[in-house]
Amino acid sequence: MATQRSLVLLKPDCVERRLMGQIISRFENKGLTIVAMKMLRVTPELSQKHYAEHVSKPFYKSLETFITSAPVVAMAVEGPDVIRIIREMLGATNGMNAAPGTIRGEFSSSRQMNLVHASDSPESAERELNLYFNANEYCPAKYALADVIRAPEEN
Repeated sequence: MATQRSLVLLKPDCVERRLMGQIISRFENKGLTIVAMKMLRVTPELSQKHYAEHVSKPFYKSLETFITSAPVVAMAVEGPDVIRIIREMLGATNGMNAAPGTIRGEFSSSRQMNLVHASDSPESAERELNLYFNANEYCPAKYALADVIRAPEEN
């Protein structure tokens, strides 16, 4: 299975509730690799680029207000089939509908304040990662435990 990268944003509600470490540890415990990470404030301009498909929708203004309200943590997360895996780990978009054991099922009870954004396709991942990271910000590495997390043919 080919290695993929996905953008993961720990949204303002995640940062303000001090859940960053718990959520990052879930990705690491799953064996996924964080190859870039930074904290930043999303500007209205960045929000419009990130959520370009929603800008003309009635809910966009509240989305922009929320995503620009406090810092976010942007991460590039890597691993086999990582886009699907992360989205399954997050659970349904609306925390009230998310299965127990998922990140949103454990920590969210809102559709908008759902803690984490993750890319939904390889195309979205490429576009979104380019909004948040320059090529020189990635720190790929082979980690010592990689060989005990997955069989060699799975990497």
